[in-house]
Amino acid sequence: MKKLFLTTIGLYLLLLNAFSQKSSADSTGYAPKPLNLEEVNLVSSYYTQNGDHSPVTGGIGTEKVTDLSNGLDVKFTGVDLKGRKHTITAGFGVDHHTSASSAFVSKTGASQTGGSRIYPSLNWEVENPVKKRTFGAGLYYSSEYNYQSFGLDLEYSKKTKTNGEFSAKANAYFDQVKMIYPSELIPGTTTTTDGGTTTYTTASGRTVTLGGGEDKKYNIPSSPRTTVSGSFSFAQIINKRLQGSISVDVVGQSGYLGLPFHRVYFTTGTDAVENLPSSRFKLPIGARLNYFLGDKVILRSYYRYYVDDWGIRSQTASLEVPVKITPFFSIAPFYRYYTQTASTYFAPFEQHKETDTYYTSNYAYSAFSSGYFGFNVRIAPPKGLFNSYLNTLEIRYGHYTQTTDLVSNVIALAFTFK
Repeated sequence: MKKLFLTTIGLYLLLLNAFSQKSSADSTGYAPKPLNLEEVNLVSSYYTQNGDHSPVTGGIGTEKVTDLSNGLDVKFTGVDLKGRKHTITAGFGVDHHTSASSAFVSKTGASQTGGSRIYPSLNWEVENPVKKRTFGAGLYYSSEYNYQSFGLDLEYSKKTKTNGEFSAKANAYFDQVKMIYPSELIPGTTTTTDGGTTTYTTASGRTVTLGGGEDKKYNIPSSPRTTVSGSFSFAQIINKRLQGSISVDVVGQSGYLGLPFHRVYFTTGTDAVENLPSSRFKLPIGARLNYFLGDKVILRSYYRYYVDDWGIRSQTASLEVPVKITPFFSIAPFYRYYTQTASTYFAPFEQHKETDTYYTSNYAYSAFSSGYFGFNVRIAPPKGLFNSYLNTLEIRYGHYTQTTDLVSNVIALAFTFK
């Protein structure tokens, strides 16, 4: 986090110097503008979930989760001597969640039942209005108790002479998964002392000591996971009322792709840690179509087809209808339908055989359908709310149901200051 913060300052000073230089040889005719704070975005959300198919206990048991999330984005913009617009966005987010199912990582019920995640980010974008092209780069970091992730991306877009735009983006994420095993499946030899501490030796020969609910203080081994993806899209203004786009993503993953505290119970009643292949290929293909019904109503539709080499096929269809009640107040109801087939490696509680090569009872890989509906309210007076720097206020609520009996609700508040 400190490195990202220092990088933000360094980029700001470097670009500020470039914008403030004066050169008598410059003949572009552009007046450079130093980096200035353009807007601040603050988002806060509350999420609740409940269900009966926790992967921690092998596909049965509570999935109760609550999550409180807060994120802050600060955007700076400026124009250099060549007339290119630079945008730097620094973000920082904090989530705190409680999870009833995580208590059952240990059969004694002594495991922690929640945790926090932090995720700073830094993005830089430069737009050339003459050549109608944009280049950008980003850095991302996320850390929580059992997971750490570092990511980066590069993106490029080019506008066409026919009111279209082609975009390409490459992402890479490098993750470390902490190998926190269920209490009865800790690998290697174990010894327990009178003081209640437990020492075990992992398959790699590392010694780990746990005790008194303080296991997070000890050096738990981890395994790597890498995700690389490429995204390609083309958007086109068809006429004054109709806009459309198509997109294709190519995603490859390698490394440890499961979670060590997800149990699987076999037909014999014995249990093990879920075991999944060390590679995965994903191919989502999507299309958007927006139609403007006069000045007050917009129809925003989306469809996506997804396929991967773990046997999952899915389809997503959604519709959002923003309605402008007044020039500064709008409401947008939305609905999304999703359906997928089961992964080759999924089976419910006590349905896997011990002879299976790969196995999981995580219902995220099961066959199911889901519906998500709600509304978004947007208020944006021309002089700001209460004649202040608060430019926009948005309230969004969503209710989610899944045919596996999973139910969730989320409400979010977004503030934009300019």
